[in-house]
Amino acid sequence: MSRIGKLPVAIPSGVTATLQDGSLTVKGPKGELSMSFVDDVTVSQGEDGITIKPVDESKKARAMWGMQRALVANLVKGVADGFEKDLELVGVGYRAQMQGSSLKLSLGLSHDVIYDAPQGVTLACPKPTEVKISGADKQKVGQVAAEIRRFRPPEPYKGKGIKYVGEYIRRKEGKKK
Repeated sequence: MSRIGKLPVAIPSGVTATLQDGSLTVKGPKGELSMSFVDDVTVSQGEDGITIKPVDESKKARAMWGMQRALVANLVKGVADGFEKDLELVGVGYRAQMQGSSLKLSLGLSHDVIYDAPQGVTLACPKPTEVKISGADKQKVGQVAAEIRRFRPPEPYKGKGIKYVGEYIRRKEGKKK
């Protein structure tokens, strides 16, 4: 039995959910998101929220039960509050700045890296060594953060690179004489 799947997804005030033909559309102050469900689960909407149940007791249906419920919860949280990831640039001369809606990164390469965010994701640079990524879709926000981090992943000897705020970089000892 899925402990996550048993819980109904509560719909906060200011958010509307529409369920039709195996797809869910959620509208809120941060935007509108939709998803379609797999055939292994049934979805119903009541006064306590959106409830998801498996069709049968097969292994695939039980696996999809908790995952589909988590995806619905992410949709509701995204349109209500939104998601945010923070990146930190560590290194001498590593800088980020906004150039219109694009992000310009100086990462010690022979050229500056210009990154355009996809639609629905906003980028901000409160400090030259910080990048804030925010949006309603959790998957898109995480994907943008991973793509920016991929330009200079943190290295284990000096800890230079782009890392998530709060991420621990396991350090290695350098060469000895």
